[in-house]
Amino acid sequence: MEKIASFTVNHLLLEPGIYVSRQDHVGKEVITTFDLRMTAPNREPVMNTAEVHTIEHLGATFLRNDSEWKDRDIYFGPMGCRTGFYLVLAGDLKSRDVIDVVTRMFEFIRDYRGEIPGAAPRDCGNYLDQNLGMANWLADRYLRNTLYHIDEAHLNYPQ
Repeated sequence: MEKIASFTVNHLLLEPGIYVSRQDHVGKEVITTFDLRMTAPNREPVMNTAEVHTIEHLGATFLRNDSEWKDRDIYFGPMGCRTGFYLVLAGDLKSRDVIDVVTRMFEFIRDYRGEIPGAAPRDCGNYLDQNLGMANWLADRYLRNTLYHIDEAHLNYPQ
């Protein structure tokens, strides 16, 4: 069986950043999947499920309400390895094209206080597995350590 593209990225060299994971064609439309890597794989602790779940709820809510991107948002959710998130958007996009929306999304997550959207038994299959404080902290860390000074090395996968 052929190895999928995301398993060919050298995770020993991968650092936090925004990367184009893949581009797919659906009819005439291009769909771009972004790797929003928040921790250095195999070198930093992974995120716990509670904070990942909270980031997922807040990030999806932000994107689906963003006036510029809501009609292009297809999916936002966690990686199984818990080192980051996938963001899937309609369009032939590059990493640089989404720096602003990703930054604004993580500022929203960093600054969010109150009830987590969708964190109720009727709305979510595991509504109690949430950690807003850690989600705020991780968003702040990603902003300070990566997004606010992102460069080409953190916008393109290492070779």
